Amino acid sequence: MLVIKFRLNWAALMDQIKEVRMRQIMNARLGILIALLMAELSATAYAQNFPTRPMRVLVPLAAGGGMDSVSRNLAQSFAEVFGQSVVVDNRPGAGSLVALGTLADAAADGHTLMMISATTVIYPLLYQAKLDPVRDFAPVSQVTAQGYVLVVHPTLPVNTAQELVKYAKANPDKLTYASSGIGSPIHMTTELFQIATGTKMTHVPYKGMGAAYADLVGGRISFSFATIISAQQHIKAGRLRALGVSMGKRAPAMSETPTMAEAGVPGVVVVNWYGLIAPKAVAKPVIAKIATETAKAVKAPAMDKHLIADGSEGVGSTPAEFTDHIRAESEQWRRVIKQGGIKAQ
Repeated sequence: MLVIKFRLNWAALMDQIKEVRMRQIMNARLGILIALLMAELSATAYAQNFPTRPMRVLVPLAAGGGMDSVSRNLAQSFAEVFGQSVVVDNRPGAGSLVALGTLADAAADGHTLMMISATTVIYPLLYQAKLDPVRDFAPVSQVTAQGYVLVVHPTLPVNTAQELVKYAKANPDKLTYASSGIGSPIHMTTELFQIATGTKMTHVPYKGMGAAYADLVGGRISFSFATIISAQQHIKAGRLRALGVSMGKRAPAMSETPTMAEAGVPGVVVVNWYGLIAPKAVAKPVIAKIATETAKAVKAPAMDKHLIADGSEGVGSTPAEFTDHIRAESEQWRRVIKQGGIKAQ
């Protein structure tokens, strides 16, 4: 009888211990929930007063280009809405990696942002960089979308994109194409063009499209994909011939030029773009606030008119949408790098 009584007491003691442990676990979980709720409330309150000091937008290219122009227009809109000055800080070098390093070291409070493009996605893939735009940063919003236009020198005996493909197949490696460097979006777009059409042409990389245009207009380079804003003046003057645009729809600034699919060359859809990212730990309510104001800014009549004239359009996506976009871009260019056998140099 004594043994039975001891066993019964032991079982009761175990039940009491289990009950105490459950209470401790529930209290711990409740404490975590309260802490998370307080953090969320704090972040929301901070976002309501954001920004509290001047802001900075890093641009990974030199002043004067398309990205710089869009960044300065957006910075002006931010300054008017937020009531704080917004400085555009040009940090060119290493395919956006210099600017990414600066952003990684910035305070995670939303006051430092960075404008990126497809280059910022491609270079980490090609050069196995330590910094990744999604893993190590917080995507805010896609700002713009703009296509490339396929242009050839007038002396080349082709008038359509299909004719260019036929000529290239009949003359493998004879045609030369320009780009703004190995791994640049223009280089990758032309690699995608070759994969889609089964052609093989010779790549001539330049340090920038300014030097490339001199040889392209001079007839020393056969063709190139180019930004619409930079190519328009040469097309209108007859120095270059436009064969198609790379977007899935016609560009407002070149409505008479067909898409690549309309020109008989499917599988070549490339949308160049600009977008904002922030340091990884910036509070989500702050990210959401910046994204909302970005969408308003790019849809404003004045900026919309400016973007259309440059051959682009405003987007203003949510952080989640921009994250998905960057991941899709990464998958596409990883595939092109592999299929094209592209190596970093």
